[in-house]
Amino acid sequence: MLHTYKVEQFQEKKSILYLPSGFRLCQDILPQTVILGTRRESSTCQRHPNGRNVMGISTGLARKLHLPSKVESLSLFWKDECLYVGVLIGIFTAGFTSFRLNPIGQRTHFFKKLLSVQSSLGVIPFVFGEGHIDWENGLIKGSFHFGEGWEIEEIPFPNVIYDRLPNRRSEKRKTYQILKERLEREYGIPWYNPGFFNKLDLFERLENDQTVQHFLPETRPFQSFDEMEQMLTAHHHIYLKPKNGSLGNGIHKITYNRSSEEYYCRFRDHDQKNRLLKFKSLEQLSNTVFKNRNLDSFIVQQGISLLKENNRPIDFRIHTNKDEEGNWQVSAMAGKVAGSGSVTTHANNGGEVKVLSELFPDEGERHTIAHALTDAALMLSHAIEENLEGYIGEIGFDFGIDNNHRIWMFEANSKPGRSIFSHPDLKSFDLLTRKLALSFGIFLTQHSLQHPEEMIP
Repeated sequence: MLHTYKVEQFQEKKSILYLPSGFRLCQDILPQTVILGTRRESSTCQRHPNGRNVMGISTGLARKLHLPSKVESLSLFWKDECLYVGVLIGIFTAGFTSFRLNPIGQRTHFFKKLLSVQSSLGVIPFVFGEGHIDWENGLIKGSFHFGEGWEIEEIPFPNVIYDRLPNRRSEKRKTYQILKERLEREYGIPWYNPGFFNKLDLFERLENDQTVQHFLPETRPFQSFDEMEQMLTAHHHIYLKPKNGSLGNGIHKITYNRSSEEYYCRFRDHDQKNRLLKFKSLEQLSNTVFKNRNLDSFIVQQGISLLKENNRPIDFRIHTNKDEEGNWQVSAMAGKVAGSGSVTTHANNGGEVKVLSELFPDEGERHTIAHALTDAALMLSHAIEENLEGYIGEIGFDFGIDNNHRIWMFEANSKPGRSIFSHPDLKSFDLLTRKLALSFGIFLTQHSLQHPEEMIP
C-alpha cells in the first residue's frame, strides 16, 4: 500500500531528506539513496526532527533530483535500501503549439484536468513530446500544471509513460517507434496504452476466446458485395465501418426490405448531413454510394436490433480502468441515444448521453442491465489484455443490448473519447477515470521494480 505525504522544501545546500513520522521502513537501516524517476542521488535521510508526519526535502536535494518546487505531496516507498519519492508519470503526446495558454492545442483542457489529480495520488505527472527529450543529460522539458498556469520544468526520465497520442497518423511515425523502443529497452521504462486498436484485428483475436466470443457480432473484412448480400440475408441489416475509424465517421448502415425487395443506405455525407437513400439493387447502391471508394479498408459487421427510446436506438459506453492494484474495474457507464435519422449515437451526429436511471426507471430492470454490462466489460477487458501486446490500462467499450437483452460488443477503444462526461450526473466518474488512468502508473512502477525481468518488451 502506497502512502502519500505532504512535501515541504527547506533551505539547505546539502542533500537531506526528512522522513515523515508515520513512514515505516522495512528495516531499521535508514536509506542513503533517494530516487525520483530515473534520477538517483546520495542523501542523508533521517526522521523528521520535529516529529511531523510530512516529508521534508532540502533545496539542495530537490535541485539535484529536479523536483519541481510546486509539488505539494508525494508517495513514498522503499526498496533495496533506496527511497523512491513519488511516481514520475510522463504523458506522451503530439500536437504541441507555441501558445503558452494552449500548449497542446484543443486538447490542453483535457490534459489540465488530467494533471489536476496529482496531489491526491502523490504522483508527478507531466506532458511531453518527441522534441522535449534531452538524451545526453537524461532530462525532459515537461509541461506541468499546478493549478495556476502551464509551466515548463526540466524533469528526469519518468518511471512510466502513459501514451496519449491523438491519432493513428502520429503513432505510425518512424521517429515515434524509435523513441518508444529506446525508452523501453535502454531505460527500462514501461509504456502503457500504446497503440489504437484495429477493429478487425481485435475481433479476429477475440473470436477464438470462448469466454467472450458470444459478445461479438459477425465481423468480416470487406471482400465482395456478394458476401454483403449473404450477410444481409442472414441479418436483415449490416454496417460498413472503416477499420481504423473514430467518432462514427464513415459508417454506413445498409438494410434490405424483403417485402419491397429494396435496399436502404443510411450515412452521414461530406457536408455532415444525415442521408437515407433507396435502391433497387445492391449493385446500384454500391455504384452510387461507394463510387471511387476503396472498400478494402472497411469491415462488414452484423446489424443488431437494439433497445430503443422513442424509436431511437440506444447503445452503451462503458469505461474500464486498471487501478493501483492492477485490477480491472468499471469506472463509468452511460447510455447514448441516436440522433434523429443518424446511423450512430455520437454527439457530433445528434446523439444524446443519458444515465441508466433516465433510460430504465424500473429499479429492478436497471440493476439487471447494469450488472450484465459490468460483467461483460470486465470479461472483455481481461480477454483483450490477454490477447493483445503491451500494457493496457484503460478501455472504452461500445455495447449494444438487443430486444432479448443479449449484450453485444461493437467496438473497444484504447484511447476512449470523453463525450459522455458532459452529462452532469457523470462528473464524479470523469474524475474517477482520470485518477485511475494515473493510478495504473503507480502499479506499473512498483511492478517494474519488483519484477524488472517482466518489463522487457
